Amino acid sequence: MIKIYIGSDHAGYELKEKLKIFLGFLGYEAIDKGAFDMNPTDDYPDFIKPVAIEVSKDKNSLGIILGGSGEGEQISANKIEGIRAIEYYGGNLEIVSLGREHNNANILSLGARFLNEEEAMKAVKIFIETPFSEDERHIRRINKLEDNN
Repeated sequence: MIKIYIGSDHAGYELKEKLKIFLGFLGYEAIDKGAFDMNPTDDYPDFIKPVAIEVSKDKNSLGIILGGSGEGEQISANKIEGIRAIEYYGGNLEIVSLGREHNNANILSLGARFLNEEEAMKAVKIFIETPFSEDERHIRRINKLEDNN
């Protein structure tokens, strides 16, 4: 079974707690990397980096990260080698499926201040259930992203 690592700062804390329940309902194991309480002075890298590190080590896992906008969280996650984090903060959900199909995204960053619970749940479900296309052109492009030369 695929593992789902999840983490958020204070801005996404309440939504994270709801998404953990939702993930369990879908049959996935949600591994919470914090925050573990509501602290308005916490810093998102403290919770996002641990998610990204775990996902980078476990190729059969995915990550869900949350913050106010999702932007800093996405940037933080993408600093970790092997991570391809995409962001969703509302609008057309096709962008989430394309991120998985074309880029083999392994972390979804959610902007909690821009999403309601239902939108976030739809995005998470699409993200988890959409497979990478395995098309040669997408593999070629990902390999170029991962080539540090």
